[in-house]
Amino acid sequence: MTRDRALAVGLLQLNVGDDPLDNLGQTVPLIRQAANDGARLVLTPEATNILSPDRKWQSRVLQAQDKDPTLAALRSEAAATGIWLLIGSLALKGEGEDGRFVNRSFLIAPNGDIAASYDKLHMFDVTISETEQYRESSAYRPGDHAVIAQMAEVPIGMTICYDLRFPQLYRQLAQAGAQLLTVPSAFSPTTGQAHWEPLLRARAIENGCYILAPAQCGTHAAPNSPNRQPRKSHGHSLVVDPWGKILTDGGISPGISMVELDLKAVDRARSRIPSLTHDRAFHGPTGI
Repeated sequence: MTRDRALAVGLLQLNVGDDPLDNLGQTVPLIRQAANDGARLVLTPEATNILSPDRKWQSRVLQAQDKDPTLAALRSEAAATGIWLLIGSLALKGEGEDGRFVNRSFLIAPNGDIAASYDKLHMFDVTISETEQYRESSAYRPGDHAVIAQMAEVPIGMTICYDLRFPQLYRQLAQAGAQLLTVPSAFSPTTGQAHWEPLLRARAIENGCYILAPAQCGTHAAPNSPNRQPRKSHGHSLVVDPWGKILTDGGISPGISMVELDLKAVDRARSRIPSLTHDRAFHGPTGI
C-alpha cells in the first residue's frame, strides 16, 4: 500500500434484523470472504448489530461497549484475518445519565485493537411523510467530536449516514488531512432514491476524497416486535472516487463490493481543483 499507493477495499452490504447474534452470523462470513478476496480494508454498514423499530426491545438486547458481543467478535475477526475493519456502527448502551443509546463507528486495527471510534453527530429527526417518521434523538445521544482515524499512512474521516447532509463536517475532515471519508448508512428508501447518490458524489467532488459508503438494504426482519412496522433500507453501497466517478454499486441485495483504490488520485484531484485552500472569510448574509 505504501509503495504503489493502492488499497484493496471490500464493502459489505447487509440486511440485518432485530437479533444481534443472528446478524453476527451474517456478517462474519462476509468479512472472511472479503479478506480472502484480498481486501486490506473491509467496511460494514451503519447498525451492523441491529435494526429494530422497537426501543424497548433494544433496551433488552443492547450492551455497553465493553460487553458487546458483536464488537468483541469483530475485533477477533480482524485479528484472525489481519485486516483493517471499519465497523460502520453499532447500537450500544450509552454512558450518559439520560439513558440514551449511542450510534458508534469503530476502526479496528489488524491486531484487533480499537484504533478509533466515532459517535454519530447528527440525529435523523425527520418527517418524510405521514407514514414515515424518524426521531433518532429520542433514543440516541449525539456525539460532539469529529474524528480522523489513522489507517497505517492513510487518514480516514469517520461519519455516519445522516451526517452526509452536513457538508461542513466533510470539508473540515478533508482540510484536516482525510483522504478517505466513510459514510456507513441505513438510508431510507424514499430519501435514498432521491438523494443518496448525488449527495455522496457531491461530498467526494467538494473535498477531492474517496467516499466509502457501505449500506443496509431491504426489509429488516423484526420477529421480536411483531406489532411494529419493520424498517426498510435503500441499499446501493457506493464507492466514489475523488473526481466524482462511481467505482462500484452494491445494488439492492446483501453481498460484497470489491474495489481497488488508487490513493494518488486524491492528490491529483486536489491539485487540479485546489478548492480546499480557497476558503475566504465573508460577512453576512444579512436579513431582508
